Amino acid sequence: MTRRLRLWLLAAGGAGVAALLVAAGLALPAFGSRWHPYGERAVRASLARHTANTIASVNFDQRAYDTLGETSILFAAVLGCLVLLRQARDEYRAQPRPAEVARPVRRYALIVLPVALLTGVYVIAHGQLSPGGGFQGGVVAATALHLLYLGADYRALERVRPLGVFDVCDALAVSAYVVLGLAGLLAGTAFLANTLLPYGTFNMLSSGGTVPLLNAAVGMEVASAVVLLLASFLDQAVEIEEERGS
Repeated sequence: MTRRLRLWLLAAGGAGVAALLVAAGLALPAFGSRWHPYGERAVRASLARHTANTIASVNFDQRAYDTLGETSILFAAVLGCLVLLRQARDEYRAQPRPAEVARPVRRYALIVLPVALLTGVYVIAHGQLSPGGGFQGGVVAATALHLLYLGADYRALERVRPLGVFDVCDALAVSAYVVLGLAGLLAGTAFLANTLLPYGTFNMLSSGGTVPLLNAAVGMEVASAVVLLLASFLDQAVEIEEERGS
């Protein structure tokens, strides 16, 4: 295939995509309109399944399969980082030396740590009721642990984040999401269909059917993944050094 033919094919493909984008843009509702076809359907489905947070309903019910893909991407990305940043043969683990921490920084970090951790757990637990959910709460909970690194030292952080446990939690969380989807197939419905559990009372923690379970699985996966990822980078910066003389 010649260069000119490749350029013509690229131009034809680009023109086709541009035409589709223009057609889609012209079919959008008028700017500032209060009615949107997708929004109306999403809100209606969310209310029908007693999920107060419509975004959570979209993520873990109406588009739960897409969320599985996003969770799998995060899992694969963290796994790749762990493989790439693992200790090499020409490296050794040096014991980190505690650094001097200003007393106000130490006091503030140790006071905020439990508050931030509790906030992350709250955001995960109430994902089907209020803004937030597993993705946001997982990041908050994982980064809250690292306030101990700022307020104390690296050894103190190591004691509260056993990486082996977080490895298992990360894998279990992704597996739990898939198992919930397969349970729908075994029950005679679609994969990840929200038909396994009763929808409960609207605006209560137990409402939403399988939405709270999928949300909790994602929160557990995100928190574990972020802890593992930060641990890999901190190990490189604090502990792992090149072999002396190399």
